[in-house]
Amino acid sequence: MITSNRWCQILLTLFSLSAGTAVADYTLNMTQGVTQTSHAVYDLHMIIFWICVAIGIVVFGVMIYSMFRHRKSRGVKAAQFHESTTMEFIWTLIPIIILVSMAIPATKVLLAMEDTSDADMTVKVTGIQWKWKYDYVDTEAEGLSIVSSLHPDHNDARQLNANADQPVFGDTYLLDGDNPLVVPTDKKIRFLLTAADVIHSWWVPELGWKKDAIPGFINESWTVIDQPGTYRGKCAELCGKDHAFMPVVVVAKEPADYAVWVAEQKQAAADIANSADRVWTKDELMAKGEAVYKTNCAACHQPNGQGLPPVFPALAGSAMAIAEDPAAHIDIVLNGKTGSAMAAYRDILNDVDIAAVVTYERNAWGNQASIVQPADIKAKR
Repeated sequence: MITSNRWCQILLTLFSLSAGTAVADYTLNMTQGVTQTSHAVYDLHMIIFWICVAIGIVVFGVMIYSMFRHRKSRGVKAAQFHESTTMEFIWTLIPIIILVSMAIPATKVLLAMEDTSDADMTVKVTGIQWKWKYDYVDTEAEGLSIVSSLHPDHNDARQLNANADQPVFGDTYLLDGDNPLVVPTDKKIRFLLTAADVIHSWWVPELGWKKDAIPGFINESWTVIDQPGTYRGKCAELCGKDHAFMPVVVVAKEPADYAVWVAEQKQAAADIANSADRVWTKDELMAKGEAVYKTNCAACHQPNGQGLPPVFPALAGSAMAIAEDPAAHIDIVLNGKTGSAMAAYRDILNDVDIAAVVTYERNAWGNQASIVQPADIKAKR
């Protein structure tokens, strides 16, 4: 028979083991981050935390002392008095002093967080169901536009392992994008945040802030990243079916490495523009179209093309997808459909991507129809 002492030892052992695991895997405090803002927010949090701890110790200490020292068993009788002006003044003055002592540093941090002046570069962030679009507004990267979606490997894995107990990518599962936002270190970066459809929220914990991206509005924020590295976040506003699969990935590079990346991106954009002028084979279009479809279309129309009627119609066997003239199909991909969940992709996908995905939709899942060339898309814009 196990004695009560033995049970206590077992419970203490289990608690210590679980506590050790919790400390190893989780943290209860805020992250300190890698930016000036995140450090200021963390320091402010710790100041106010310790003020609250001190208040708790004083208040509960006085309560416990009073209950013990003035308990009835000691023969103590309650004092009888009313309307003590001195006490009312004290318990009004002390909270005011405490609140002001908290408000002054908090206000300084908030004002600094809102000061986007003297930025070295500007990035426009647009939330789209369910991806992010980054437009470099100025500096040497001006004109670059990047669309970042959930990485294809993670997208495939979430379909295959929807009921699995453990993800297959460890700590970065569903937190990796196909085209991360790349920025230089030691530069003040101004962010302009908006959305194309519903409210999103751009959040990277290690930057120390998050901002809502609201259709028709522009919110501002800024950051200076001190350390090169990859910093991950996610959409923090419930924005629809695939809200959980809308990661934010920021890669900070040293200025020299960032300049190399900008040159590579501009060359890649030029290569894509040139490739739109050549004639693509059906096999080339189908291979590329499948990848584009998985990234941009499968969430609504489903990987098998069956859709989720009536909100997301099926493409397999669709009259539009197998029509002899692809004009209507091209138009809805380019311009979307008013009053529906179908978004316009003219500013998200290039001519090659749109031609490839339309061709794929017209020839997958048993569909058989003509192919579409990038030149056809270019002519429709």
